[in-house]
Amino acid sequence: MKKSHWNDHTETLDSLFEGRLKIVQKKNGYRFSIDALLLAHFADPGPRDRVIDLGTGCGIIPLILTFRKKTTRVIGVEVQPPLADLARRNAALNRLTSRIEIWEKNFNELKDEDLKGAFDLAVSNPPYRKIGSGRINPDPEKSLARHEINASLEDVLRAACRLLRDKGRLDMIYPASRGAEVLKAMAGFHLEPKRLRFVHSHEGDEACLMLVEAVKKGRPQLKVLPPLFLFDSKGNYTSAGQDVFRIGLAREFP
Repeated sequence: MKKSHWNDHTETLDSLFEGRLKIVQKKNGYRFSIDALLLAHFADPGPRDRVIDLGTGCGIIPLILTFRKKTTRVIGVEVQPPLADLARRNAALNRLTSRIEIWEKNFNELKDEDLKGAFDLAVSNPPYRKIGSGRINPDPEKSLARHEINASLEDVLRAACRLLRDKGRLDMIYPASRGAEVLKAMAGFHLEPKRLRFVHSHEGDEACLMLVEAVKKGRPQLKVLPPLFLFDSKGNYTSAGQDVFRIGLAREFP
């Protein structure tokens, strides 16, 4: 596809999987981060699972799940029109519109007719910061994505509880410092934590992130996976880090 299809001053074209997956993003607006790659690596949908991504941004997680894990159908929900438009464009760019559907909606306001039956898996990389914790970015895309302005942790869990079938799964990434809060809140929405993995920058560092999978109306039994260390003492990716990043993010322009 030719470079002229994008405005070089406002967007970038990035690629994953050695150029086989293309992602258009705003140059200065909200951009996906390592968190999305970690969550997409952690999630393990079956090929026939109905999957919904709560707060899909530019559609990065649906793109990876359909491309890498061959998921048949993923719905991405995004409240911000410019990001929802990017997600649709990215699905079309990668010829995945038959498998990725974007809903330009607030997932707090999904109606029963929107649900189209129960989902097998919900994934979410939600806003991490409470209102009043740190400076709110003046860029509206970044502020909504990073602060609980439009959706709180409880909103995400409530939506997942409504959307998932019994025994359906919710996969999330969240700051490790708020881990106790997440696990406690899940109990109030009939979501039983089943898999937990802490992410560390280096061995010896405190955990910075946590990946958690909960099952709706599941039985209590939590499996704590080995910690994921991203970098070794020399600053190189560990083997586990390479497994996450082997998709190889590359910038094509500008």
